[in-house]
Amino acid sequence: MVAEKFDVIVVGAGLAGTSAAYTLAKAGAKVVLLERGDFPGSKNVMGGILYRQPMEKVIPGWWREAPVERPISEQRVWILTEDSMVTLGYKSQRFNEEPYNAFTVLRARFDRWFADQAVAAGAVLVTETTVEDVLRENGRVVGVRTSRPEGDLYGHIVIAADGVNSLLAQKVGLHGEWPPDRVAIAVKEIIQLSRERLEERFGLENGEGTAIELFGEATRGMMGYGFIYTNRDTLSVGVGVLLSDLIARKIHPNELLEGFKRHPMVRRLLEGGEAKEYMAHLIPEGGWPTVPPVYTDGFLVAGDAAMMVNGLFREGSNFAAISGKLAAQTALEALERGDFSSRTLSSYVERLRETFIVRDLEGYSRVSRYAHEHPELFTVYPRLLAEACHELMTVDSIPKRLKLLDILRHARQRRPLLAVAKDLVGALRALP
Repeated sequence: MVAEKFDVIVVGAGLAGTSAAYTLAKAGAKVVLLERGDFPGSKNVMGGILYRQPMEKVIPGWWREAPVERPISEQRVWILTEDSMVTLGYKSQRFNEEPYNAFTVLRARFDRWFADQAVAAGAVLVTETTVEDVLRENGRVVGVRTSRPEGDLYGHIVIAADGVNSLLAQKVGLHGEWPPDRVAIAVKEIIQLSRERLEERFGLENGEGTAIELFGEATRGMMGYGFIYTNRDTLSVGVGVLLSDLIARKIHPNELLEGFKRHPMVRRLLEGGEAKEYMAHLIPEGGWPTVPPVYTDGFLVAGDAAMMVNGLFREGSNFAAISGKLAAQTALEALERGDFSSRTLSSYVERLRETFIVRDLEGYSRVSRYAHEHPELFTVYPRLLAEACHELMTVDSIPKRLKLLDILRHARQRRPLLAVAKDLVGALRALP
């Protein structure tokens, strides 16, 4: 039996893989999209925010038909201590009107819809299929070996979009297992809450949505943050921290999530809700210096599999969609030339450099490194900020000038002024 041959084989029907398959199919290439889950989105996890503009570069006007949950019109940041929070927020009616900025989505719904668009464009979707290895001829990748009987598939190019622990990128030799300080682990629940109660509790109307990121005690002082995102009649609630920190503290991810949900400022938002789904996911950390080689002969890597995530600004979905499209454009160029060598596929990196992806990842690498080296950002400073606010807002017989002096004295005991100055200068230098 002769194995079927495609122009391009895409592995993983997440945002990166489906974006690549859609772009290739629209251009007339013969492409197969392989997914190990029962359906696209059944195993895909993210916090839940999808940005409009980057996805428009793949499918213009996508949000008019896609199963989005709520447009995000408000962004809140909460800095937590054990019993307090200091908040910063921004809300704009403009974000609740066309063309919108971002939406909450549920991947089980959205990814299935997105894959349907790729199939309608001409891609072949094959689910419940695990890709176990690549096939090589004369040192070049020429296909994949799947879990199906007689499951070898051949193609001129393979695009790996199989997630942060990319089995295929490891099989090809582009990288090994990631150390624990190069990945974060995020755990998340979908909590059912009636639409009426949700909108009343979060102060929402006209279908608008809120995104809240929570720092400090949300992660027990570890590098990372918690999140609460509003869907139509559910909440996406989770927390993510560096895997190395969890290992060092001997804390189970589920224990961290349950503690986050019990925090007095969080508990009241979730009260009366019913947990419907639980999921966990590894997230790339470190920025551009940690991105492995993303191409070799007959092979490209996109999305999380290429470590393309900016955790500080919760940007991963947009990197995935755009990198998938750029990988597809690179593959189309190679198909036109009939040259699938790394020399031709190296143009993928140049395409990445021409977008926001590389510049943002370069900036994020500095922020990530600085935050990792300064744990006091998640422990000392939240407490100093909360204590200062508590003191200033407590009305008693003490003059405000003395209160300010007392705040300064306590701050110096926790963190000397010279150290604060160094922290400030270092933070400014680390900014993207």
